[in-house]
Amino acid sequence: MKRLESKIVLITGGASGIGKIMVRLMLERKAKVIIWDINQEKIDEAVSEFSNKGDVFGFHIDVSNVEQILETAKKIKQEIGVVDVLINNAGIVIGKFFNEHSAAEITKTMEINANAPMFITKQFLNDMLNQNSGHICNIASSGGIVSNPKMSVYAASKWSVIGWSDSLRLEMKQMNKKVNVTTIMPYYINTGMFDGVKSRIPILEPEATALTIVKAIEKNKKMLSIPGYIYRFTRLGQAIMSVNIFDWFAGDVLGIYKTMEHFTGRKK
Repeated sequence: MKRLESKIVLITGGASGIGKIMVRLMLERKAKVIIWDINQEKIDEAVSEFSNKGDVFGFHIDVSNVEQILETAKKIKQEIGVVDVLINNAGIVIGKFFNEHSAAEITKTMEINANAPMFITKQFLNDMLNQNSGHICNIASSGGIVSNPKMSVYAASKWSVIGWSDSLRLEMKQMNKKVNVTTIMPYYINTGMFDGVKSRIPILEPEATALTIVKAIEKNKKMLSIPGYIYRFTRLGQAIMSVNIFDWFAGDVLGIYKTMEHFTGRKK
């Protein structure tokens, strides 16, 4: 099992939700933790809450802004050091039919969910390659493997993350580098981001989900859906069923296609 003690861990979206829980779990493992978040108030709260647990640093950043990514990454290298573990966790969801989306909502969703993990990883990957060690964990979604109404743009961004993330894993393997890549595909998590969602499949609890992700990093897991059966059922179902039968199974039997009907999302 990978030891995280004394490692520098960067978590985007680390001031709330599962990101904040992962900050605490990493500090409990004696790692030095860097929080990237867009909410300065939440950053201050998290740093204050966890400062007695170890070294924790907070940086205010909008990950949809490439210039801010470049500037903040440079500052981290100068002031803290080489990032050993990067967890691309920040994300947003709009939750409406595609025709109702504005151009700005489409752009922002893709910038934060799909582009930011690539731009952020680009800033820290060469250091990992140079030291021939590191870990990149990308939080995608089960929405990246199962199509769903009122999630079209979100699904597009998460399908993107899964394809890029696992391709990056294969590149590291082909280059014979000890930089590990883990792709996480969780179901809905009870953090407020998906408030209003109603599901026959149990909605995930944040604490258990965050712990599962940290353990996946420690065990160098390649791909993990939470719960585990989501990936297997989906891939098998899509392989052996016609589109119409799979739609019936996912939509009528599992009720997935109606989960977003009463979506409200996190209150501002």
